[in-house]
Amino acid sequence: MAEFENLTPEGLAEAPLDAELDEAQAADAGAELAAMLEARSGTYLLLSRLFHKEVDQQLLADMHDSLYPADTGDADIDKGYLYISTFLSNLWSESVRELKVDFARCFLGQGVDGYSAAYPYESVYTSPKRLMMEEARREVMHTYHVWSVDKDPNWREGEDHISLELLFESIMGNRAAAALAEGNGEEARKILQGAADFLDEHLMGWYPMLAADMQRFAKTKFYLGLSHLTLGFIATDLQFLQDLLAEPLPGEE
Repeated sequence: MAEFENLTPEGLAEAPLDAELDEAQAADAGAELAAMLEARSGTYLLLSRLFHKEVDQQLLADMHDSLYPADTGDADIDKGYLYISTFLSNLWSESVRELKVDFARCFLGQGVDGYSAAYPYESVYTSPKRLMMEEARREVMHTYHVWSVDKDPNWREGEDHISLELLFESIMGNRAAAALAEGNGEEARKILQGAADFLDEHLMGWYPMLAADMQRFAKTKFYLGLSHLTLGFIATDLQFLQDLLAEPLPGEE
């Protein structure tokens, strides 16, 4: 997927000085929030990659060299990090192959019905007969079109694949960060509202069911951890966005 792309009455006497301070503080606040949104987008980008295809040797090495928090305040995120870090601390010569096999077992399955794997498509979990290419796909395609986002021409899966939905959130976060960096709080609010709506109406509506199926089919702690980590992250992120949008953003009039 790629892009197209207040002073109080008591402070009136010091208005010129306070106005300068407010402007500088707003710029600092905007830069800080932009950095947070970029970090958020980075997490979504990694999650998108992990659902897209099997882990290769380089990605496994990069993840092995990373540090993972032990107490984030969210039970699912903590469990996800614990499982993933446990797997990464016990790597062996066949770890890449082990993950490849588990990816296929978890997301591809061996059966011909909609119950033989944790099929990573929103349509499977929101259509009565667990079929792909249903209404959910049309809805997410409309959202991508509204935000001038299109899938890579080499992408051969449905537009409602979990990887693309997570990538959409990454793109929106980077766009909001760029708007804040330009001092455009109004544009940032518009983008973040779109991101929050998509999270609420799509990812949070079906990913918990996908996570439950991942926990049924996955055999490695890596993919068990991914199921929990993603579940906790999107839930806490939705709350973060809702709280953020309840207050004025830096650069808003």
